[in-house]
Amino acid sequence: MHHYNWVLEGSNADDRSDYRPGIKAVEELEMTRSPLLEVGLTKSEIRDVSRLWSLPTWDKLSAACLSSRVAYGIPITAERLKQIESAEELVKKFCGGQVRVRHHGNLARIEVAPENIGLITTPNIAGIIDQGLKEIGFTYVAVDLVGYRMGSMNANLI
Repeated sequence: MHHYNWVLEGSNADDRSDYRPGIKAVEELEMTRSPLLEVGLTKSEIRDVSRLWSLPTWDKLSAACLSSRVAYGIPITAERLKQIESAEELVKKFCGGQVRVRHHGNLARIEVAPENIGLITTPNIAGIIDQGLKEIGFTYVAVDLVGYRMGSMNANLI
């Protein structure tokens, strides 16, 4: 067993403005610290500092944990996480930018940048995506007409 004094995690000040169940879990763990949150750094400020320090990830797209794509009330399982991962890999073959596949049980809800909605809904591409997502276990496939937005799984909490 490793004997660490602390576990550090990457929440930041912007995470306080959204419902994040993981933050509550972090707060309950005595040996876990959130240094970026503790000093009040926002995502934008972290990117600015990263660019200043020439870190290669300064402009990398944000990538939330796959479990954040599972609808509340649905158990998170390794199989569901693999479905999400496979579904997002498929959709990313056809468009760039942020791609999220939200897992609503037997429904996959695809979110992409608004400018990519038309691209993935063209008949040929839509057919490939639909068939691919059904092959990995979804019964229904839908495209969110608003497009990608952070925190969309929290809409029913308001």
